[in-house]
Amino acid sequence: MAEIVITIATTIAEKIAGYLVAPIGRRLSYLFCYRSHMDDLDKKVQELGLVRGNLQITVDEAIRRGDGIRPIVEGWLTRADENTGEAKTFMEDERKRTKSCFYGWCPNLKSRYQLGREADKKAQVIVEIQQHRNFLDSVSYRIPPRNVTFKNYEPFESRASTVNQVMGALRDDEIDKIGVWGMGGVGKTTLVKQVAQLAEDEKLFTAQVYIDVSWTRDSEKLQEGIAKIQQKIADMLCLEFKGKDESTKAVELKQRLQKEKILIILDDIWKLVCLEEVGIPSKDDQKGCKILLASRNEHLLRKDMGARVCFPLQHLPKEEAWHLFKKTAGDSVEGDELRPIAIEVVNECEGLPIAIVVC
Repeated sequence: MAEIVITIATTIAEKIAGYLVAPIGRRLSYLFCYRSHMDDLDKKVQELGLVRGNLQITVDEAIRRGDGIRPIVEGWLTRADENTGEAKTFMEDERKRTKSCFYGWCPNLKSRYQLGREADKKAQVIVEIQQHRNFLDSVSYRIPPRNVTFKNYEPFESRASTVNQVMGALRDDEIDKIGVWGMGGVGKTTLVKQVAQLAEDEKLFTAQVYIDVSWTRDSEKLQEGIAKIQQKIADMLCLEFKGKDESTKAVELKQRLQKEKILIILDDIWKLVCLEEVGIPSKDDQKGCKILLASRNEHLLRKDMGARVCFPLQHLPKEEAWHLFKKTAGDSVEGDELRPIAIEVVNECEGLPIAIVVC
């Protein structure tokens, strides 16, 4: 029994001694091994500097892509910079003190103890910062582009009914593709932008993207253009493609669009754009994706692009043509000398808004 008591007492004594000796030993090291603590701090600062440098490369690449940097990353960088700066200042001050004391030949034991303890403390903080780089490689996030808004359109009374019809089609769940057609310069682009703004005001869609596809007049650029459309839609959705080829991207885009309510405007179409190759789902496969198409060719919209409804855009009537010209040229055209000439110019423009604006 006595032996058991002795054994237990010895074990307890050893543990207590361990708890007491370790702190004492560490404190003695501050005094007698303070230079080792300073060297260790310097090493830890250099190691953290390498980690921070590698991270900064990734951050810079993300910024060039237009991505946002996660707050946890910005906070880590700030903390690393602050503590590294403090440690470097501390070490530089220690070097100056050493030189002023004949390179350590007249040591102040109290000062040496304090330096060793402070160096050890800062080294532990540096290690803790490096260990808390737990965001791995996810340092950034895609910033969604703002929806394109069009405020500077000219509303024409003669086209109010067309605008209302297009808006009605956008609200109709049974219609996925809508066409607007008319000759060049008649104002198709202005109208689809007006519709886009009205849809934005009504919050009909979670996002919208406008894409000028005038390059479709060149058959050689059609395949290249598919990739452009894919990327522009992906940017709006903050979608980062994993695949490299167009067909793989089309699958990824289709899967995403099936969950989105987005308005896609393809303006100035000259030849067939295969929406399936782009990754735009058909009506049966999508949630609320709408396609607004504008072209000079009604047949292209109806037969090739599969527009469910198409709306023609005619020339402006004389009154609206004159109003647009006067707004562009100024009230001076109402003068007795200029008015007859101005009216003749407007008549020559034949009600085409683009001709009236640039004449």
